[in-house]
Amino acid sequence: MRFSRLYLNRLQTPPAHADTVVVIDVLRSFTSAAVALANGAAAIHPVDGAAAAAALTARLPGALSIGAVGGGDPIPGFDFGNSPSCLAAARFAGRPVVMSTAAGVRGLQRFHGASRLFAASLVCAAATVAAIRASAAQEVCFVITGEWVDRDGDEDIACADYIETLLDGAQPDPASYARRVRESDFGRRFGDPRWPNLPLADLEICASVDRYDFALPVHREDGQLVIR
Repeated sequence: MRFSRLYLNRLQTPPAHADTVVVIDVLRSFTSAAVALANGAAAIHPVDGAAAAAALTARLPGALSIGAVGGGDPIPGFDFGNSPSCLAAARFAGRPVVMSTAAGVRGLQRFHGASRLFAASLVCAAATVAAIRASAAQEVCFVITGEWVDRDGDEDIACADYIETLLDGAQPDPASYARRVRESDFGRRFGDPRWPNLPLADLEICASVDRYDFALPVHREDGQLVIR
C-alpha cells in the first residue's frame, strides 16, 4: 500500500492514482460527526457554506444543523456548534444532520470525486484502517485540513501518522498521538478563556483514540455527500 499527503490550504496537485482519499479533521468536524452518529443521527450531510447548509436543513424532514466558522465559533441560527462535548449530551433519534464547517467539510467537497472517500479523526482511526483494508486500497492519500497560517495542524498530521502506521502493520502507542492533539497549536487554545467556544471537554473527546468502532465513509446520494 502506498501513501501520499496533501494539505488543504496549500497549492498542491492531487496524486494521479490515489484510489482512496482520507480527509482528516480531528479538531473538530469529524470528531463531531462521529459523536452525532454514535448518538443516533441517521446520517451526516456535509455542506460547504452556511446558506447552502441552512437550505438543505429546511428541505430534509426533521433535520438538525451543526455549524462553525473558521476558528470554531458557532454559526448563528444553527442547532449546534461544532462541539463534540455538546453533541455528546444530545440524542438525535434517527434524525439527519447537516454539517457546515470551515475545514473538514470543505476538504470533503474538494475531493468528492475520489473512488473511495473517508472522513477521519482520532476517535475512529482504527475503524478507518479496517475499512481501508477491507476495500483492498492500493493508494491512500491523506488530506490534512487543520494547517492554517496560525496553526501547525499537527492534530491532523498525528492522526494521519497513526492511521498510516496501523496500515503498515505496526502497533503504535496511542497515547503519543493523543498528546500531539493536545499540544498542537489549535489544541492549546482549548480551555483558554480567550477562546470561549473551544471548551476543554471538546479536546478530551477529540484526543480519545479509537473511542468508536465505526468508520466514516462518504457516499454520494442524489447529488449530495452523505456520511453514514
